[in-house]
Amino acid sequence: MAKIITFGEIMLRLSPEGQDRFIQTDSFRIIPGGGEANVAVSLANYGHDAFYVTKLPSHEIGQIAVNALRRYGVRTDYIARGGDRVGLYYAETGASMRPSKVIYDRAHSAIAEADPKDFDFDAIMEGASWFHWSGISPAISDKAAELTRLACEAARRHGVTVSVDLNFRKKLWTSEKAISVMRPLMQYVDVCIGNEEDAELCLGFKPDADVEGGNTDAAGYEGIFRQMMQEFGFKYVVSTLRESYSATRNGWKALIYDGKEFYQSRRYDIDPIIDRVGGGDSFSGGLIHGMLKYPGDQAAALEFAVAASALKHTINGDFNLVSEAEVLSLVGGSANGRVQR
Repeated sequence: MAKIITFGEIMLRLSPEGQDRFIQTDSFRIIPGGGEANVAVSLANYGHDAFYVTKLPSHEIGQIAVNALRRYGVRTDYIARGGDRVGLYYAETGASMRPSKVIYDRAHSAIAEADPKDFDFDAIMEGASWFHWSGISPAISDKAAELTRLACEAARRHGVTVSVDLNFRKKLWTSEKAISVMRPLMQYVDVCIGNEEDAELCLGFKPDADVEGGNTDAAGYEGIFRQMMQEFGFKYVVSTLRESYSATRNGWKALIYDGKEFYQSRRYDIDPIIDRVGGGDSFSGGLIHGMLKYPGDQAAALEFAVAASALKHTINGDFNLVSEAEVLSLVGGSANGRVQR
């Protein structure tokens, strides 16, 4: 299988049990996770040599994050050790009309203050087939944005396919700052993944679609996809289309464009959602695997990605703990949830 690199910040998520609110709980579960780490776990589950690149403190709390990655087969060879703290975030799981809520406590984390000397990106990219990053990484700090650029440049030097999940986070930076940092980085990207909000807030593009009203017809995205491909030279533009009926019921599908044809996936009605954190990351992981497994078949790659992410919504935690066989079973139409004996 392929050597795949992901780069970013793994954090510790602190969550009350079930749907308890922050103010009523007296204990938190520790759940490691973070955008690109979640992608790495998915890819390791599908059999790839998935390497995660970050910086973590050398103390025991940093080791919790390292151990979580190793538990699921992610390679940690390139993780730098040092710095003072692991980023934290608190996540309260919503239900019905009450939305989930996230509170960050990640300032001055080890990766936010890491330096270029912590990583040999040429050695890291040597022999790699794919490099994945997200818009969260350059949003963490100016230093992290510089590291992201250096990683992209090394990937380009080594002929590595590069994908990005735009992943705008309004609690980390403004749209103006995001556009100023993200647009120059797009020159290194082959596969651009993002929803309609990400495209607008990170790149300044807006689709002609009423997403809030539930109108996610693919036609509203065709114009923006063409514009994005024309401006940045992407090989593929991909968007997930989420219909949020409540915190526990979503419609889920996706759209892909290769410069010639648009393809819209099957739609899944996810009800009930167990945990939607990491849903987009599981889509990215599925898409990367699908593109490597079905080269030139964007429809097959997209259907794998959408099915993988639909399954993630049924799993607690950030990581998508499903096998390729389980995803392919859902792609093949097995969605009845009968016990597998």
